[in-house]
Amino acid sequence: MAYETILYEKEQHIGMVTLNRPERLNALSFKLREELLDVFTEMEKDEDVIVVILTGGPKAFSAGADIKERSGMVATQPQIYFNQQKTHRFFSMIENFEKPVIGAISGVAVGGGCELALVCDIRIASETAKFGVPEVKIGVIPAAGGTQRLPRIIGVTKAKELLFTGDFIDAQEAYRLNLVNKIVPVDSLIDEAREMARKLIANPPLSIKFAKRAVNAGMQMDLASGLDYEAHCAALLSVSEDRIEGFKAFTEKRKPQFKGR
Repeated sequence: MAYETILYEKEQHIGMVTLNRPERLNALSFKLREELLDVFTEMEKDEDVIVVILTGGPKAFSAGADIKERSGMVATQPQIYFNQQKTHRFFSMIENFEKPVIGAISGVAVGGGCELALVCDIRIASETAKFGVPEVKIGVIPAAGGTQRLPRIIGVTKAKELLFTGDFIDAQEAYRLNLVNKIVPVDSLIDEAREMARKLIANPPLSIKFAKRAVNAGMQMDLASGLDYEAHCAALLSVSEDRIEGFKAFTEKRKPQFKGR
């Protein structure tokens, strides 16, 4: 399918999704969000896609919501509330996507662009990456999960500083705060993301799926409930073909052949 605001290609079990509104620094227009939802829906059904890379290209990940598009909109408070719920469902769909999502981030990832980066499982940044949630400067708050996910990732105190000041941080500070997993040169960003994807592809997909579910669900629970859910996921995996194959290959000292079952 041809898209207007994103590019999509598939190669060697990797679904590569590139935001493609360079003239607007990949601002998240309604059309872009609609097309992202569509491509993630298609990738979820495609068993040949095992890992997803989400990027905005070398110059900008995303400058956030398309303020120009939204500035003329008029809505009641209830309408805004329910529209925000739709936004939350969109971002949560990527966060809870059953396959791992690697964010390859270069240039600005601010506002909604930062919130989009936050829902990726692994974030690799280029040396030019800049992160921030500057919504306070225009009289609003980051309401696509920024006030909730950012403190869970970098801690409450630093998150409040960024939320209250609207300041940006560079790639080095983002790495220090555990906001990104790795920093690489711009020219190496996609190669590094693909290398990470290949590492994940080499492991049994079901194990990664359940590990992701255990972490995401467990972060919303108390420790005892999280441990119980972890045991539930482990029990489901215990009878999988991949678990049987993994144990058998280990004892036979050979490379396992995983099938995602």
